[in-house]
Amino acid sequence: MFIAMNRFKIALGFEAGFEKIWRERDSYLNDVEGFQSFSLLKGPEADDHVLYASHTIWASREAFTAWTESTSFRKAHAQASAPKGTYLAHPNLETFEKVV
Repeated sequence: MFIAMNRFKIALGFEAGFEKIWRERDSYLNDVEGFQSFSLLKGPEADDHVLYASHTIWASREAFTAWTESTSFRKAHAQASAPKGTYLAHPNLETFEKVV
């Protein structure tokens, strides 16, 4: 198992729009070999942002890497983006491999 997570710091007041984009976009993930599941998680609120994480589970690191190099990945990321001011920083990618 391989997990890829992107953490997003979303400015206060932009949460609903950010969630709407994720809810309505076509991820094309179901067409990708090795993809198992996706979730968008809402975390704690800070003074200036709310923390979110996109969380995908893959059969292997190789399956995830193949996704990032695929036409499906390019199509998914070419869709509508959030309004200026939504993100306080670039997403932070974290990856994890199953040990036990």
